[in-house]
Parts: sequence; structure tokens; C-alpha cells
Amino acid sequence: MLKIAGTAAGAAAIGAAVPTAPASAAGTAFAHPGLLHTRADLDRMAAKVKAGATPYTAGFAKLTANRHAQTDWKPNPQATVYRGVGSPQNYAILYNDIHAAYQNALRGHVTGEDAHLDTAVAILNAWSAKLTGVEGSADRFLAAGLYGYQFANAAELVRDHADFDLPRFQKMMLNVFAPLSEDFLKNHNGAVVSNYWTNWDLTAMCSVLAIGILCDDKAKVDTAVEYFKHGEGLGAIKNAIPVVHPDDGLAEWVEAGRDQGHALLGIGLMGTFCEMAWNQGIDLYGYDDNRFFKAAQYVAKWNLGGDVPFTPNTRDKGAINGWSGTETVSEEAPVDPAMTRPVWAMIANHYTKRRGLSASYLTRIAAKSAPEGGGGDYGPNSGGYDQLGFGTLAFTRDRSTKPESPASPPASPSPASGSDSGAAPATTPSPSSSPQGGRNGDLAATGSSDLPAWTAATGLTAVAGGLLLLRRRARANRDAQ
Repeated sequence: MLKIAGTAAGAAAIGAAVPTAPASAAGTAFAHPGLLHTRADLDRMAAKVKAGATPYTAGFAKLTANRHAQTDWKPNPQATVYRGVGSPQNYAILYNDIHAAYQNALRGHVTGEDAHLDTAVAILNAWSAKLTGVEGSADRFLAAGLYGYQFANAAELVRDHADFDLPRFQKMMLNVFAPLSEDFLKNHNGAVVSNYWTNWDLTAMCSVLAIGILCDDKAKVDTAVEYFKHGEGLGAIKNAIPVVHPDDGLAEWVEAGRDQGHALLGIGLMGTFCEMAWNQGIDLYGYDDNRFFKAAQYVAKWNLGGDVPFTPNTRDKGAINGWSGTETVSEEAPVDPAMTRPVWAMIANHYTKRRGLSASYLTRIAAKSAPEGGGGDYGPNSGGYDQLGFGTLAFTRDRSTKPESPASPPASPSPASGSDSGAAPATTPSPSSSPQGGRNGDLAATGSSDLPAWTAATGLTAVAGGLLLLRRRARANRDAQ
């Protein structure tokens, strides 16, 4: 469990971690395209780029310069993807192909060039024809989560393409990616529920939500949203953001006590989750009195070198009925001002342009990070592919004349495009109450990390023992007060 300043603020129990979602049937229609990008979003990008409007043109230039966004990309599908352990560890092949599919699909919508859409479809069809499993250490759950939500987003952009085999792709997502992500949220790889940091839950949450929307599976969407609100793990909003400071409008992001890179990853993943939900008429950006907004402001201020409050916390670690221990974090990690991820444009534009809120820290860090690129622009290792990116192009928007409400999805069921009966049924059973994890001593792992290599590629000077060594410039002043 997570204890904040001596008070239980996380899970009070271990083991099963998903609250029972409201009963609902698969096959309920959702708005399409309706993950990170709606039809209105795609039309806006195309119109702004055609008009030569800034900063869209700078964002589009980042896309066209990326090697993944080219029509000569050739997919390399694998039957089994391994991350963490396995022979071979080939997950880089998967994430490179996913980003090539996404970037070509996005470029095709902006330019109207069919060749880019055709390239995206060819990549997605090749993988759905071959992939049967994701394996490895505990990192297999990261692979299922990260690449599950990204794959779904790429597919959503071409779901109506005549050559895209949507039913087969849905079947792959339901059989390969969803079971691992759902199992992680229920069982946390056989570990105590707080063993895994926030971003582990958030990858699984994003995967379940995105697959639910792609496959018109309302039960999955309900499960993911309910976990966001009331889950036991550190990805649920009140565990990820355990302390709110009313006086300064900031709320503490728990992974700020871990390190800068993972805190940025977590903020980006929660923003991704909120954006996908928003496009289906579900406002999680504003949930619990804008709790995520206050945390995003906190992380932005901290990453800009500002002084932020931090409440010490202790989390339980270890295996159920096995070894156990605790870890206490007493202060926020140091930061490197040069470090960034392509996460800020989406969050800043929602709160300042859609909702009309004042957000000085978000505005400043989004400007500093612009124009945002995508996979391939932030180093060669997996950390540089954790976000789909291109937020300057995709999420810059004009200020609304009045605060917007989330989009309203269709009220009546309709079959998924290209299928007579909606989502293709899964041929493997849903995860049971018994965990899939805990094999070969990987139970309490927090994942092999590309953080040192990734941070070196993005300007960080040193990493050791999972903690950044660059000390906060404001530390001495704050400690003297």
C-alpha cells in the first residue's frame, strides 16, 4: 500500500485490484475515429497545414522529416514479441512498425495522399496476419500496454480503409494485447498492488480503453474508466496524485519522487487516457475538481526548475505470500531542464484552449517543447517511442469562445466498420482471477530500463541507481526556509 505522511493513501488490500465495472454488453457503438484524434481534429490539421498556419506547419515538418513517416517503410511482423527476456528480444521491431503505421496514417489524413494510408494499412495487416503472442519478463505487461494503445490508435485512423482487415486486427488486439493488460490491472503480476509504479498501471489502462473503443466493447471501456476513478493500484487518479494543495493550485504527482523520466511518462499516459475518454464523451480531464490539471501544472513547474512541495510517502513492495519490503521517498527527484517528452501540447491545449483555464506552467513548458516530434525523434531506445507524439500538429487548437464539453458518441449501437457484427470475438478466455505473472523471479521487477540511454540521447547528464544525479537548483534555498 501507499502511505502518505503516515496516512494510507493507496491500496488497502493486495491482490485483485479492479473494481467491478458496471454491467454492459460488448457491441455498443463508439464515435469513430475516436481515440486520440476525431474527424474534426484530422480536418483541422489538414486545413491549418494547407493554409500555412503556425505552429501547425512546424509540427507537420517534424512529421514529414521522420523516417517512419515514409511510404517506403516495409513491415517486419513477428509471430511472438519478446520484451525483458526471450529469444530474441525483438520488441523494437514492433514499436518501430507501429510508429511507422501511425505516422503514415496521420500524414495521409493531413495531406490526402493515399500512398501514406496504404502504407499504414499494409503494416497493420501484416502484423494481424502473424502476431500470436507477447512474452518476456514482467516487461511483457509494459509491451502489451504501450504497444496495445499505440496499435489501436494507428488502426483507428484507417479503420474505414477498403483494404484494412479490421475484424482480423480486432481479433489480434482482443487475443494478444487485451488479456495481458486486463490481467495486470487485476493481479499486478502476482505482486502487492503498490509494487509497480504509476506508469505500469497507466500503460495497461490506456491499452484496455483504446482496445475497448477500437472494438466497440463497452465492458472494456467501463473497466478502464472505473479503474481510473477507483482502482487500487498507483495508476488510479487519487493514488497517482495523492496530495492536493488548495492554496497554490498544485497537486503532487507520486512518481516525482522516483525520477524525471518516468514522471514525464506517467503524465503523458494519463493525458492520453483522458484524451481518448474525452473523445467518447467522458470527461476525466476534469474529474475530481480538475485533479489531473493540478498535477500536470505541478510536473510542468518542477520540470521548469521551479520549487514544488513534496509529501513523503512509503509504498509496500514484494510478492503476495512471498518476500516483502517497503520503499520510502522523502523528496522530489532532481531534474534536467533539457529533458522532455512529447506530452505537453495535448494537455496544455485541452486546459487552456478547450476549457479556457489559466495554466502558466503548462503554457510555458508546451512552448519550450515545441514543435513536438514522435517516435524516432527522442533517441533510438524504447523510451523514445513511449508516446505517439506530434502534439504541436495534432493538438494545437484555437481557443474556444466558451468552455467545451466532451464529444458525444453515437447513442445507438452500430456494427464496426467492415464487420457484420462489430468487434471480432476473442478466441482466448478473459483473464481469470489467477495471475499470469510471477515466473522466474520477475515478480517484483519494475522493468528493465532504457532510461539511461534514452536520457543521454535527450540531454540528461547522468543516471545512477535509477535516480537522476543533477541536483535541483532550488534545493538549497527551500531547505534554508
